[in-house]
Amino acid sequence: MTKPRLILILGDQLTADRGALVDAVPGRDPIVMAEVHSEATYVAHNKHKIALIFSAMRHFRDALRDRGFGVIYFEYSDGLPSLEAAVQEALKQCDVAAVRCVEPGEHRLLSSLRQWQFDVPLELIADDRFMSTREAFNTWASGRKQLRMEYFYRVMRKQHRLLMEADDTPAGGQWNFDAENRRGWRAQESIPERPLPDTDAITREVLALVEREFPDNPGDLQRFYLAVTGEDAAAMFEWFVEHALPHFGTYQDALAEESPWLFHSLVSMYLNIGLLDAETCCRQVEQAWRDGRCELAAAEGFIRQILGWREFVRGVYWLTAPEYAQQNTLAATRPLPPWFWDGDTDMRCLQAALVQTLDLGYAHHIQRLMVIGNFALLAGLDVSAVCEWYLAVYVDAFEWVELPNTLGMALHADGGLMASKPYAASGKYIQRQGNHCKQCRYNPRETTGARACPYNSLYWAFLDRHEERFARNPRMQLALRNWQRKPDDERDAIRRYAGQLLATMAPE
Repeated sequence: MTKPRLILILGDQLTADRGALVDAVPGRDPIVMAEVHSEATYVAHNKHKIALIFSAMRHFRDALRDRGFGVIYFEYSDGLPSLEAAVQEALKQCDVAAVRCVEPGEHRLLSSLRQWQFDVPLELIADDRFMSTREAFNTWASGRKQLRMEYFYRVMRKQHRLLMEADDTPAGGQWNFDAENRRGWRAQESIPERPLPDTDAITREVLALVEREFPDNPGDLQRFYLAVTGEDAAAMFEWFVEHALPHFGTYQDALAEESPWLFHSLVSMYLNIGLLDAETCCRQVEQAWRDGRCELAAAEGFIRQILGWREFVRGVYWLTAPEYAQQNTLAATRPLPPWFWDGDTDMRCLQAALVQTLDLGYAHHIQRLMVIGNFALLAGLDVSAVCEWYLAVYVDAFEWVELPNTLGMALHADGGLMASKPYAASGKYIQRQGNHCKQCRYNPRETTGARACPYNSLYWAFLDRHEERFARNPRMQLALRNWQRKPDDERDAIRRYAGQLLATMAPE
């Protein structure tokens, strides 16, 4: 009989029969799981994120035990400082030939694991829960001057036969229906009421623990809304497909006063910790379209986010780690304003996105990119500080997905590796996408003065500040010409007003 291996299951690897569990034998291979101080505190994680992971881990532990596995489990109150310490303690309780673990999703933890020293070997194996391997992405990226998600996405569509016709052409005759998925919000549809999963005794115990141990972290656990088992996560996703998917595509870029959720799937956190499977979700959405339950644009928009964007950012992260995190092409160094931690700003769109983020650990991609990220970009906020904030506040944030999205897409700090142009916009974009401006003291039609939307002057000042760099970017030519056409006295007024705003809103 093969000597057993001690299997280490991390908090974002909660998938049965995958990874380190793929050939594990109940009753033979012991499992160790641990809630440890170092992982819970390396940033000020949102309380919802900590509660989700701890409760999901405990439920996963019980499911493994029900299958006959011996699980050595350390709760947070056991006081273990690190995962290494947890493995050392577990090794005292079992006789094994090796420790086995799936490679972590963050470079900092992978680097740490490679330094661990035990009396038995440590086996690191690839994470098989993604639809592309790191090696396959590296092969695709090799020799390319620019990495663009759209071209990678097409390869993935063909490889996985998603939304494809028999003759190898895309369903509907085009690859991307993004142009049909940008409608702004004017309260023109009824937003379905989203069900909440049951909160059982395990989750209630975890919620109390998190409130007690992390009192100063962001997050309102009175509003805990997350599924903590694969079964409940699947039920939440099935609800989305039935009730929200038909309008998901149309309003995925919309900003609404009425709801933090609109028609979004709320699936990323479950995918990222292993409660849901990416391919299964994509095929479920494809089937909904083929059954006539949603438009093709909605199905394609969802699948592009998972099969395209999610896989693409993971590939970029591992292709460039760890050096990527040090990039700051636009030399953005202004300190993060303290109101990023309480939402105390008069800008209604920004206030809504920040408060929602802090209270719930959730914001959809336009709030992250074009409201919060846009302000950080225009203001020149410190790249490392902004990335750490994003990593801390969102339930679905792990560095492999957070860093390229924040440093690359939101802040354009990678010099254009992730995106061919900076995602900079004035207040007119935000007005077009939603109804926040009606609740705001600022006017998106004004650029200077007490009532002017701050995004406007900051947008023009950003273009002015980086005019030389962007002059070489064909996608920035129109915006730069519009700036250059303005009279000198108007440009001077905008520069002065933007400087006054920054001195007040984000002082150095």
